[in-house]
Amino acid sequence: TTLLTGLYWQHTNPVNLASVLKSAGYHTIQSGKEHFKGWVPESLWARVVFDQSFTLWASLPYFIPPDGSDFKRPYVLNGKELTPVELEQHFPNFYQTDAFTDFALDCLDNIVQEGEPFFLYLPYHAAHYPLQAKESDIIKYAGVYDVGWDAIRAQRYQRMLEEGIIAEDCTLSEPSDNINRFRGHPAGDEERRAKIPLYRPWNSLTEIEQEDLTLEMQVFAAMLDCMDQNIGRIISWLKEHEVFDNTLILYLTDNGSCPYDSNRNFDHPPGVAAGFRTLSAAWANVGNTPFRYFKQYGHEGGSHTQLIAHWPEQIKSGQFTTQTGHLIDIYPTLLDAAGITYPDTYMDQKTPELGGSSLLPIFKGETREEPTYYISGFQERFRMFRQGEWKLVRANGDAWELYDLLADPAENHNLADSLPDQKQQLIEAYQSIYQAR
Repeated sequence: TTLLTGLYWQHTNPVNLASVLKSAGYHTIQSGKEHFKGWVPESLWARVVFDQSFTLWASLPYFIPPDGSDFKRPYVLNGKELTPVELEQHFPNFYQTDAFTDFALDCLDNIVQEGEPFFLYLPYHAAHYPLQAKESDIIKYAGVYDVGWDAIRAQRYQRMLEEGIIAEDCTLSEPSDNINRFRGHPAGDEERRAKIPLYRPWNSLTEIEQEDLTLEMQVFAAMLDCMDQNIGRIISWLKEHEVFDNTLILYLTDNGSCPYDSNRNFDHPPGVAAGFRTLSAAWANVGNTPFRYFKQYGHEGGSHTQLIAHWPEQIKSGQFTTQTGHLIDIYPTLLDAAGITYPDTYMDQKTPELGGSSLLPIFKGETREEPTYYISGFQERFRMFRQGEWKLVRANGDAWELYDLLADPAENHNLADSLPDQKQQLIEAYQSIYQAR
């Protein structure tokens, strides 16, 4: 919602980014997940706004179920809801990640005219639950994760230090339990489910548990591998059509690995079309090294992700920056890159002011003025509010925590009790913004 509206909160008359680009002559394509908040009006949905669209709402299987049953929610192709049979007709040997790319490339090949600017929004559902991947991709990672989550997390932390991705004084956070009581667990095999949200040292697991849990990460890696292959297909198309150097590519991942116990059953192993398994919390914590927690949390493990920007004609390659940004900044960044002014009115109504600012100065090696604040986290019970180095955050409606991210980027030291005035100052700043929304 934030990415495509440029807004933190619900406003009257929000404008989809694609609408502004389309009005400036861009052909617009969306292929992938569309998971808007409930307040977003239908007039902003992909089927209404984008020239071409192929979307799903959320959390659908990556394969067509072998029993031929309907999906929980349908895929929508240019406004038409597809049954599993119709989906297979449109995309033979259906695998979701491949199908999203197939559709995008078909649009680029057959609809975008030579020289016509285009905006391709490709929000892959991978790697999300369920854990389902092609066998040819799964086999690549046989044995890779056998050493377990403790060793893999330590290895990743050390490599990040060596490559300068994190500062030398950034300490590795303690492993996190998933205390998200907001996400209830499905019924069945309660003894096994009780272990899923909890951290357990790898060497405390039985050999059978280790084999099963290793396969989770192997499948997860295969899903990411497939996504990488498909991004490569898009890049190849850009090069073949000689527009690669003048195309801005932005890549970022979802807000933290997803550890929720949405397992439908344990009759099938991770990976297969007949199964519906999810990633354990300890593996999700590996995916968010060196931070705490996971997706939905306002802690860094659920709000801190990378952004890769590629634009050879404008961006010098090989740069790293520690300057921060937010999804709220994507909208003004793309308008800035395209040389488009955000409209004062849309559909004869005044447009809301965008909440972010362009990231282009950072892309060009300059320093962008630090935003006044950032807001993240899933609902109020997981809210994060940041001003400069100071961050206010809570987990599942618990008491506010306070962190100095400059000194403690992995949030190992909660300062809420030792710095009550600083905490209260941030609470009051957040409440004033929340009440004025």
